[in-house]
Amino acid sequence: MKLYTGNIYKLRGIEDYLDITVKSGDLRIAPTWNMVKGIKNGTMTKVEYIKQYKELIEKSIIENKGFWLELIERDELIIACYCKAYSFCHRYLLVEIIEKLCKENDILFSYVGEK
Repeated sequence: MKLYTGNIYKLRGIEDYLDITVKSGDLRIAPTWNMVKGIKNGTMTKVEYIKQYKELIEKSIIENKGFWLELIERDELIIACYCKAYSFCHRYLLVEIIEKLCKENDILFSYVGEK
């Protein structure tokens, strides 16, 4: 699998991507509104956000195994949200999670970078 990350505003209408936002995306892979608001208004630390997001995704992987297997079996995937490139963002946490899932399932993985 080749995995890319990107900003929805830059990709809209140009690329096929997986929207991973709570606003408009797939809730099996998105953070919660409380997490997004907490990190934006400073009531949640990055450490807390990372912990909560990883727990959320671990639960999602258990509850939605088929979805996750389909995801990692793709040849290419672009995951996108509204955050600026290379800022603190859950899409980069997701890269690590997808890489781990690929390794656990003997799938070659390559993170290519931002689209």
